[in-house]
Amino acid sequence: MSTGRPSAEGRSTDWATVLEEMEGEVLAAEESLTAGRTEDIAAWGRRTADWTPPQHLGQLPMDLRERAARLLQHQLSVAEELAERILQSRQQRDLAARMSYARTRPAAAFVDRAM
Repeated sequence: MSTGRPSAEGRSTDWATVLEEMEGEVLAAEESLTAGRTEDIAAWGRRTADWTPPQHLGQLPMDLRERAARLLQHQLSVAEELAERILQSRQQRDLAARMSYARTRPAAAFVDRAM
């Protein structure tokens, strides 16, 4: 009987646990967005490892497929928001860099034509 916990090799022992772990990651990413923690948001954006289904568990059971589909939609929604926030952050950073390194603007010169 499966305990639903990661095994000694660090692998989850059932699909329900795998989905719980993935849901936890999505909720953590969502919390980072809600709290506006820019460092955490940037860290989520730097993640490069793609998730691959655990081969040792076989196919996803039919009774978990709807849950997995909802999780996928939630993941896609959070990923889209992360991408938007990262893009906004980069745009703000680039604008700030241009403003701080821009040449000083010439002072306005007024000519008195009444003379």
